Amino acid sequence: MTTRLVQIHMKARDDSALGRFWAEALGWGVSSEGPGVTNLEPVGFDYPDPTAVCIDIVADPMPKTVKNRVHIDLATTSAAHQADLVARLKDLGANHIDIGQGDVPWTVLADPEGNEFCVLEPRSIYRDTGPIAAVVVDCTDPRAMARFWGEAMDWTVHEVTDEHAVLRSAKGVGPYLEFLSTPDVKTVRNRVHLDLRPYPGDDQAAEAARLRALGANDIDIGQGDVPWTVLADPEGNEFCVLTPL
Repeated sequence: MTTRLVQIHMKARDDSALGRFWAEALGWGVSSEGPGVTNLEPVGFDYPDPTAVCIDIVADPMPKTVKNRVHIDLATTSAAHQADLVARLKDLGANHIDIGQGDVPWTVLADPEGNEFCVLEPRSIYRDTGPIAAVVVDCTDPRAMARFWGEAMDWTVHEVTDEHAVLRSAKGVGPYLEFLSTPDVKTVRNRVHLDLRPYPGDDQAAEAARLRALGANDIDIGQGDVPWTVLADPEGNEFCVLTPL
C-alpha cells in the first residue's frame, strides 16, 4: 500500500476569482465539482497522473492572517521568460511582496488573496516539471519530514540536508515536493495543504492507519462527515487521504 500526491487544496474567500487567476497563471483548465469548489488541472489531463499536481480551491470565509507554510514555485526557461511571466502575473492581479527574501534571483509575489508564491529564475532541475516547479513546505526539520513523507508516498527522496529535502514522483515526472527549513513555528491551520490518494484497489482506512504508524495524527478541522480522512504530519501540517482512484 502507498499513496501519491495528487493535488494541493487552497482556501479562498472567492474560489471562482482565485481559480481564474491560477488558471491563467498556469495555462490550465477550470472546472467545478460543486458550489464553493474550483478545480484546476492541465487541459486534456487524465487525473490522477504524476505529470502534474492539480489544485482544488475551496471557499472559506476565514481571512489569511500569517504567511502560508505551503506555497508554489513556478518554473521559467530563460531570464526573458521570467520577466515576462512576472509582468503577466502582475497584470492578472499579483503583487510583489517582501517576506525577508533579500537579494535573490527569484521573484516573490502574492496572488490576489495574498498567497505567497515564487517565480524562479531558470534552473535546469525544473526544465521538465511543467509550469509548477515545486510545491514547497516550510518546516523545522527537513530530515524528519523527508523520512515521514518518503514513507507516506511512493515518491523518491532525491536530496536531504539540514536545510532542505527534495522528493519527486518515482516516475521522474511532474513537480518536486520540497521541505525548507525555517525558524517560524506553525500557529494556525494551513490555508494550503496536500491531498494524497491511494491507488485503485487499496484500502483507505488501512492506508490512514499506516500513516498514523509513521507519525501522522488524526485532526479535527471541522470537516464533519466526509469521505476523506484528515490527518496532520509530524510537524502538524494538515493533509487529506482521499478515496482510492
